[in-house]
Amino acid sequence: MQLQRFILNFNIGLQALFQNRFRAILTSLGIIFGVASVIAMLAIGKGAEKEILEQIKEVGSNNVIIKSKTPDQSKKDQDEGGTAASGNSRQDKKNFSPGLSIGDVNDIMKNISTVKFASPEIELQTQLLFDGLNMPGKLIGVKNYYFETSNVQLSEGNFFSDEQMENAQPVCIIGKNIKSKLFANKNPLGQYLKCGNNWLRVVGVLGSKDIAGKDVEKLSIRNLNNEVYTPISTVLIRYSNRSLVTADKIRMMRYRRNDGPSNYNQLDRIVVHVDQSEMMMPTVDILSRLLSRRHQQVQDYEIVVPELLLKQEQKTKALFNVVLAIIASISLIVGGIGIMNIMLASVLERTREIGLRLALGATKKDVIMQFLGEAVSISVTGGLIGVILGVTASSTIRNLTGIQTIISPASIAISFTISIAVGLIFGILPARRAAKSDPVVSLRSD
Repeated sequence: MQLQRFILNFNIGLQALFQNRFRAILTSLGIIFGVASVIAMLAIGKGAEKEILEQIKEVGSNNVIIKSKTPDQSKKDQDEGGTAASGNSRQDKKNFSPGLSIGDVNDIMKNISTVKFASPEIELQTQLLFDGLNMPGKLIGVKNYYFETSNVQLSEGNFFSDEQMENAQPVCIIGKNIKSKLFANKNPLGQYLKCGNNWLRVVGVLGSKDIAGKDVEKLSIRNLNNEVYTPISTVLIRYSNRSLVTADKIRMMRYRRNDGPSNYNQLDRIVVHVDQSEMMMPTVDILSRLLSRRHQQVQDYEIVVPELLLKQEQKTKALFNVVLAIIASISLIVGGIGIMNIMLASVLERTREIGLRLALGATKKDVIMQFLGEAVSISVTGGLIGVILGVTASSTIRNLTGIQTIISPASIAISFTISIAVGLIFGILPARRAAKSDPVVSLRSD
């Protein structure tokens, strides 16, 4: 019986809506855009969160990157620091720094117990040549630790053996893109690739790893697909050791003295892997003090913690997404206010109808259910259209801007539930006002 009365009252409310379809559509616009905005904003936030987690996986967790800086870069950074940096600049001229070197790596491993390993790197711009094909590229001198810090596996071949690294043998591991461009129709393993003035035997090929160009610069990580790797001892012995002072280097320094000092750093980077996440900041603090002492207070290096940068970015994006979701939710509130206003106007317009229903035996509960049914119908319809619009908007944003969006069932459920709640909350006041109408007074009204 109660169910029948509910269905009857609900149908009466729907009939009233169909008689004023255009007004009902305008009323539901706030709900439609509110639900769509919330779904789109949550999808963008979910996509940004996943992107950052993937970036953390790319750079490797618990890694600290120490980058060398040439004297020109150090001076520029100090000049940008203002007057306080000027005093440091004068002090640096009095001090001598050996630059970033293997000695730093050994000292870090020896004195910092929280460090699992330190991976040194040397980077050389060179020309790659094989079978008449050539291309510019980078030759990176590393130890096997490097591949562990970068979370990369081999698709073919082997990593460097202890013998190859100790004896500075002319061997290399190439990235996936190097293989596709220079060894398109051949098996690269065992082939000799000319890198600069030396022929290196290919012993391995790295697996493909997708890295965005913006991440390479922002997070100080390498694009492994486009580079050639060789033992660091091979670079120091067969190519260049910038820490050695030779006659050629002295002549080059004299030739370049008007252009500024040359790079004296033996290494370009050191990637330090910390054992435990909670020890990251204490380790960075000790690293900073150790390097400052070894480099005689000369700031010819920079310490970067990619994971902390990403977590800070994640926190910023999360806050931004919360703000966007709140702004989007305002549309739902505005839609709810619209529902309430229209329903109040509807109560005034239908005073005689309400009085007639009450006079014929309808209860106040029946009148409340009738007007609540109208309000909820508007919010449910608007919610369903909003869900479709929100899903479409998320896909459009992803296709047009390249921003990753992820639509979760939870975001759809939350948005739709809120739209129904808005209809109930903002529809109750007009419904109660209609139910309190005096039948006699209502029937006398024009």
